[in-house]
Amino acid sequence: MANSSNTEKIEALAAQIADRVYIDVAKWRLRLDDAHLHTLVAEQLYPLVSNNAPVTESDVVRVLAGINVTLGGGRRQIPLVDLIPTREQMDLLSILEEFQREL
Repeated sequence: MANSSNTEKIEALAAQIADRVYIDVAKWRLRLDDAHLHTLVAEQLYPLVSNNAPVTESDVVRVLAGINVTLGGGRRQIPLVDLIPTREQMDLLSILEEFQREL
């Protein structure tokens, strides 16, 4: 049961991330759900919000830096942190803080 509950919470977090966070490539904005990254990001960030400790900007940056995005059909990988503008990273932090309060 606990695993099902966590899955539902991760899906809820992924939905919030999908609607509000994007990557920027050559001033082209691609929402994380369109890039099929919102669930992966939520899975990686959920442990931060579930432990009841305050989530910091450095926590978010560290997690995003650990997620590699494959470009060019696998020719290159770039850390997700390099594709999400700073403003969007701060929005992501706000999403996490709000989500944590609702847990």
